Amino acid sequence: MTTLGLPAGPLTVLAVGAHPDDVEIGCGATLLALAERGDADIRTLVLTGTPERQEEARRAAAAFGARREPVFGGLPDARLPEHWGAVKDLLHGFREANPRPDVVFVPHADDAHQDHRLLGRLIPTVWRGPLVLHYEIPKWDGDLARPNVYLPVSDVIAARKVELLNAMYPSQHDRDWWDDEFFLSIMRLRGAEAQARYAEAFSVAKLLISTEPR
Repeated sequence: MTTLGLPAGPLTVLAVGAHPDDVEIGCGATLLALAERGDADIRTLVLTGTPERQEEARRAAAAFGARREPVFGGLPDARLPEHWGAVKDLLHGFREANPRPDVVFVPHADDAHQDHRLLGRLIPTVWRGPLVLHYEIPKWDGDLARPNVYLPVSDVIAARKVELLNAMYPSQHDRDWWDDEFFLSIMRLRGAEAQARYAEAFSVAKLLISTEPR
């Protein structure tokens, strides 16, 4: 297992989700760890969401370390493939408003949910320079893949992720899968794969290594 560190100095971090809570479920602990650095500028784009869910996402973004409110696309949930052009325009607009990010977090390209899958497949055509990390969203479909990138997180951050998910997204508490064990178990599994207690895992499709200092 090879360990590569993120560059020193300020980082611009973009995180894109199809729905409110996608980003926080998929890479919330990683965002908290990056926010602890003190020099990470985290910015988020959420493509769908009712007004109630958007308000939850605003509070969640701040709690997970974002320095500004999310950008919302206002598109209908579970219908993103029907709005391919609008999705593409929103992604390009977000890229133009946030040039030269260091890392972009996005859903997995083979996610079983059509909204997640569309973003996962479109985003590498929008951002071709920065590190693009595809996060996973565990769900009923059983579509977890074999990740190839891991970010270990402390027990404190893992617990904080779960605490914040519960606090920021009360509208989701009635879902049969939403509980502390669900969120901790996937981080524990990925932690075992990374020789740590807890971790979040990602997939990268293409990685360019340079010997030049950044």
